[in-house]
Amino acid sequence: MADLVYRKVMHDLKQKIMANAFPNKRLPDERSLSEQYSVSRSSIKRALKILADQGIIFKKRGSGTFINPLFMKNKTIFHYEGSNLGITDSLKSQGMTPKIKLLSFKVIPANEELQQDLFLSPGDFVYEIKRLRSFDNQPFMIETGFIPIKIAPELSQDIVSGSIFNYIEEKMNKRVTRSFLSILASPSDKTDQKLLNLSVNEPVGIMEGIFFLDDGTPFEVSNMRLHYKYLRYNTFVMLDDY
Repeated sequence: MADLVYRKVMHDLKQKIMANAFPNKRLPDERSLSEQYSVSRSSIKRALKILADQGIIFKKRGSGTFINPLFMKNKTIFHYEGSNLGITDSLKSQGMTPKIKLLSFKVIPANEELQQDLFLSPGDFVYEIKRLRSFDNQPFMIETGFIPIKIAPELSQDIVSGSIFNYIEEKMNKRVTRSFLSILASPSDKTDQKLLNLSVNEPVGIMEGIFFLDDGTPFEVSNMRLHYKYLRYNTFVMLDDY
């Protein structure tokens, strides 16, 4: 329950930040936030720490907590949770509505590479899920994921047509909190050009890797092919000595 409390505070603060609810770019102090949300100071501290780890806010000693202006300037289409690694399905861009179109959903035997990446045994099966994401009528990403059946045996077409990560959290009481991702660019293929409305000489951005549950279990191998206009990677770097 305590875990859900701080996450609700974090989500609400993030939504308010995205909606420019703090025009002076300064958040209320921890005591005020604790009273506002009727939660403990420790829950507020935890929520603020995650927002700080994500580079959304920063603390200025003796002055308070402020919104990072670079975050507001360079908002990406992806909103990260937990330790700034697990991608959620709450995609937003300039007020447009995110949509998911399910391209295919089937069960296949895990090949040797998937067995290695997902800690599976020969004979284990995975879901192969292909989806097209768009903002209104503008497609921006082709997503192919592989999830072990034994981790989420009740996945259905209806579930994978929406937020899989939210389903895992709300219905299975598990969370995707970490990932290892590679980010690169590649020439677009015919499928990219057709689904993402790309010309022959336009590239795609690629994000591929493995997502992990909070207990360390590999949950999904994913390959995301993005329209190059939407590929922007932001990070927050801490410098101890320079």
